[in-house]
Amino acid sequence: MSKRDFISLSDFSREELDEILSRAVKLKEERAMNLVRSPLKGKTGILMLQQNSTRTRLAFEAGMTQLGGHSIFLNDQDSQASRGEPLEDFARVASQMADVIMTRRPNQQEIEALAKYATIPVINGMSSDLHPCQLLADMQTFKELKGSITGRSVAFIGDGYNMCNSYIEASSIFDFNLRIATPKGYEPKPKFLAMSENITLYESPKEAVREADLVVTDVWSSMGQEKESTKRMESFRPYQVNKELLDLAKNDVIFMHCLPAHRGEEISPDLLDDARSAVWQEAGNRLHTQKALLEFLLGPI
Repeated sequence: MSKRDFISLSDFSREELDEILSRAVKLKEERAMNLVRSPLKGKTGILMLQQNSTRTRLAFEAGMTQLGGHSIFLNDQDSQASRGEPLEDFARVASQMADVIMTRRPNQQEIEALAKYATIPVINGMSSDLHPCQLLADMQTFKELKGSITGRSVAFIGDGYNMCNSYIEASSIFDFNLRIATPKGYEPKPKFLAMSENITLYESPKEAVREADLVVTDVWSSMGQEKESTKRMESFRPYQVNKELLDLAKNDVIFMHCLPAHRGEEISPDLLDDARSAVWQEAGNRLHTQKALLEFLLGPI
């Protein structure tokens, strides 16, 4: 069987993604019951991060350990990448020593190159274009709280960047309506908008959240955009998600944020403690979806 990569959600079919999500729910139940299995015993995962990470790194390392495997952390300074070793050379060598690579790099093309030359699965732990692993956790969280997301209404408020792009991709695969509100000039790029026919663009966040089942946001300045933070703060200030904005959505709306959150910026200081916030459940589900993904890529579920 040829190896599979998880570079974007569309690398898998809807049926395969549903299978992974169902498995994640089962793994979560097993974790709560302290059931220990070791399907990845003897397997090694490489975590290659060019950018800082909390939830992605924790989920991958803890997930490998809980499934009986082992993980090795590398950043560019720890490896010969700091001396110019090409990614394709690293991919060929790593493929002979490990079983899976998780990488976080700003450049989506570099992740794709790594996958091209590796003979073991490569997982996109986040790029400037996409954040598919986070979407798995978000989809699991919605399923747990509200059932199927198919036909539902999701409002994304904020920057048309990697999280928004992955929500666009998800809207096509899982068939939900995505209402995107961004400041002028910060809309998703046309190549991502072309991924789905289920999108409506708004300038007003109040209009975008009306009748929404789920409201999602992300930071206003992502990693690598720090020099733009002052300008972005001015542009995005009207796009803060707060209790008053959620009040315009459905009565049983839920709120998600991939974290880390900047209280007082993209969210009001008290929003994470609102009863409608599913952020902590969402963050915890990173572990279970990551484990299900690893099982899927490294062996039959």
